[in-house]
Amino acid sequence: MSVQAKDTLVPQELYKKAGVIYGTQICTKYMKQFIHRILPEGYYQFDYKKVDERLRIAANFLSRYEPEKIAVVSVRLYGQKPVRKMCEYIGCRAVTGRIIPGIFTNPHLEYYVEPDVIMVTDPRTDKQAVDEASKIGVPVVALADTDNKVENLDLIVPANNKGRRSLALIYWILTRELLRKWGRLGPDEDLDVGYEEFMATKLRR
Repeated sequence: MSVQAKDTLVPQELYKKAGVIYGTQICTKYMKQFIHRILPEGYYQFDYKKVDERLRIAANFLSRYEPEKIAVVSVRLYGQKPVRKMCEYIGCRAVTGRIIPGIFTNPHLEYYVEPDVIMVTDPRTDKQAVDEASKIGVPVVALADTDNKVENLDLIVPANNKGRRSLALIYWILTRELLRKWGRLGPDEDLDVGYEEFMATKLRR
């Protein structure tokens, strides 16, 4: 059975349950176009239809590239497992944890990666990757929360990019959509695991 609504990639309730549509109490000028409302507590809430639309656009865009030429980045801890799971499924290059300076710009580095497109989990924490992509002229797809700035980003996917459920669902959706577009899954076929399998372990306080 496909986890897909008639008009959206997943049902609206799943976007809510995973926290994808809940932003911060700060909203930058560019991100206001994706906002549905401000909650009583002062948090901005994304329009789930706009989130869904941008996820479709991102999947279409990324599907034009060879999987091994896609680098997916996450310094943020809750993004690292989802990124690695996505790359296990589609064959992209996961860049998680500390970003080594020069990873995309210095061919002499042992860890040098030469991508055709880069996706970042958070433009703030992944700034090193964004800056290097800008220097080499490689497009950047970014998950952007309400408080993110968007300089040097080519394609924005508005979403909660801090929560572990949110990041798991987003990368699960992108993985499924890419595999469908490349013909490795049927048009209505799901991954063999639910999005929870993409979820990072909760940090202990």
